[in-house]
Amino acid sequence: MLLRLVTGCLLGFSLLGSMINNAAAEAPQVKIETNMGDIIVLLEPDKAPKTVENFLTYAKDGFYSNTIFHRVISNFMIQGGGFTADYQRKPTRAPIKNEADNGLSNLKGTIAMARTMDPHSATAQFFINVKDNTFLDFTSKSPRGWGYTVFGRVIKGMDTVNRIRSVATGPGGPFPTDVPREAVIIKSVTLLNPVALPAPPAVTIK
Repeated sequence: MLLRLVTGCLLGFSLLGSMINNAAAEAPQVKIETNMGDIIVLLEPDKAPKTVENFLTYAKDGFYSNTIFHRVISNFMIQGGGFTADYQRKPTRAPIKNEADNGLSNLKGTIAMARTMDPHSATAQFFINVKDNTFLDFTSKSPRGWGYTVFGRVIKGMDTVNRIRSVATGPGGPFPTDVPREAVIIKSVTLLNPVALPAPPAVTIK
């Protein structure tokens, strides 16, 4: 009896692990190729559908190629995806709606959208948290409470993230601080496993 129970539990855990692995394998994964190494990110369209769609559209358009990580704070995050190596801001599409109320937290290794003080101003720039930054999480639908939308997590390449977070920084271009002394270049952002994104919710006409 005990043996059957243990065997059943082990089988259950095995099936659960298989389901989790299959779910991860089916989710979109992107490679952020930099001059300091590669970063593989698992995106979460079920939690942040509009944000993932926006990010993948920029990636497919080649927008991120030859942009830089222009803001690096070693005990906070690394931010990039909006400026060229000579600090020219790249033109973007319209901002997207903030989806930070999706239950995901700004934990170490997660990727989130950068924005201005306007909660719904995110366009192309993103950041990777290098520590748990839960103070960036959603708390309320107010200007101060919206937080920053997490839409994925690093599954490979945290060594690259750590190399980037450790670079020497200072002033650069229009920025007074936190700019890498030697450019950290995003060579490309590519989708590794093309998958269909969730369909937008149906609109009910009343």
